[in-house]
Amino acid sequence: MKSLFEEMGGTYMLGTDGMYYPDLELLEEEPHYSKYGRMRLHYLKEYHKVLYNTLLLDGELVKHLNEVDDTANQRMKLLTLQMQEQQGVNESLKTRDQMAWVGACNNIRNAVEEIVLNELIYC
Repeated sequence: MKSLFEEMGGTYMLGTDGMYYPDLELLEEEPHYSKYGRMRLHYLKEYHKVLYNTLLLDGELVKHLNEVDDTANQRMKLLTLQMQEQQGVNESLKTRDQMAWVGACNNIRNAVEEIVLNELIYC
């Protein structure tokens, strides 16, 4: 009599202790996430352990982290460009007053990062 696992195409492997163990493989995609993916991983481990364990056991954790990281980076670029345009931070300001341009760019980057963190990472 076959088990349900065997009927679904699963196989067993004989262990060194004489017990049979199912051959299980998680097919995960290659991780390419960076800063925001690592931040999301830390947040899930620390504050959403159930979601973290579910994603890990389903083999979806790396895919989720890659998607969050890609989305966060795209959002950072888009919002930065929009805020620079809205606040008039452009090349003419850079040629007139470099320190003002650097300060404005840093303020915009920090504001955009706060938005991205609240929308995508810490949710």
